[in-house]
Amino acid sequence: MGRSKMRQTVCVTDRAEGFSIREVHSLTHETQKILRINSGNGTASILARDDSVFTLSLHGQLNYPFEKEQSDLDVALPDGAGDPEYLAALAQALDAMFSRFSPQLIIYLAGADPYEGDRLGRLKLSVDGLARRDRLVLDAAASRKLPVAIAMAGGYGRNIDDTVAVHLQTVSMASTYAGAAAPASPS
Repeated sequence: MGRSKMRQTVCVTDRAEGFSIREVHSLTHETQKILRINSGNGTASILARDDSVFTLSLHGQLNYPFEKEQSDLDVALPDGAGDPEYLAALAQALDAMFSRFSPQLIIYLAGADPYEGDRLGRLKLSVDGLARRDRLVLDAAASRKLPVAIAMAGGYGRNIDDTVAVHLQTVSMASTYAGAAAPASPS
């Protein structure tokens, strides 16, 4: 049985690039704020001149793309960074993000490519580390009563079942938060 190969293309303003991105998007009253948990050249490039958007990128320093678009705040992690390094950097990034603005919504694009069994990612997070990553983002949102929308992206595991398991873990965990940040209904 053959296995199809799919290449995801990321758009930038003047060229196309391959590789997936994981993002957390936040929306304020008039300003869209975006927190990315990987280098997302498309988002950084397209929104670079938009003063209403803040981008924060947590990514593997030597991961593709090699020439990264500049975000408002870039956190580059060394090859092989595991759970402790990644989670500490994410916690600091979330603190920095929330100290700079107050979003009304987070759209979390969570990828599986930081997983230690990924063929393309250069980070080495365990399945437990990825669960803790998701919990950091979801707890930050829940503590502020912010709704979260989640989309999957990234993940090129040597074993496709591992990639699916990482994504399923994210969605399953998010379901436990359902209703925790439900906005007040208009009277």
